[in-house]
Amino acid sequence: MFMRKQRKGTIDVWWLYDDGGLTLLVPYILSTRSQWSQCKLRVFALANRKDELDIEQRSMANLLAKFRIDYSDVIVIPDVAKKAQESSKLAFDQLIENFKAPGEISEEDEGVLTSEAELLGQREKTNRHIRLKELLVENSKDSSLIVMTLPMPRKTSVSAPLYMAWLDTLTSDLPPFILIRGNQTSVLTYYS
Repeated sequence: MFMRKQRKGTIDVWWLYDDGGLTLLVPYILSTRSQWSQCKLRVFALANRKDELDIEQRSMANLLAKFRIDYSDVIVIPDVAKKAQESSKLAFDQLIENFKAPGEISEEDEGVLTSEAELLGQREKTNRHIRLKELLVENSKDSSLIVMTLPMPRKTSVSAPLYMAWLDTLTSDLPPFILIRGNQTSVLTYYS
């Protein structure tokens, strides 16, 4: 896919949080290559409250301008914390069903199964990922490529099956998807 010329379309960048800029830099570099030169860069950012939409949009546009990254649009999504639809929750429940422990997790099943207690404790993050999937389908289902900040769990707080279910939920049935995780050290440089 990366070797053949892409039709006119978009590369959608989902900037979930600042990871040092790698999530913006990689799609920009791709868009400068001849295979992707027909694709426009759209940047999606998240806002915590509706009254922060303009501020977030201006700050993201300023950041992109400061680093001379050409983009076609900056879209700020305000309602990521909203409850996910029931159908989306049911699809996630079906996905994780085979990895639920019937009771307490034994030592040999630790890391292989997830408990009801963990699912209950991580329900807000799970809802956020399910909601992100709905937003991805709504905004990026027709894009040529989606690039998103890789959600990183804390090692001891999320089991592998739950984390993989989050990633599967985010990426399934969508165009090609790249998940990028920077190291919180800025890779973007500018000269003032």
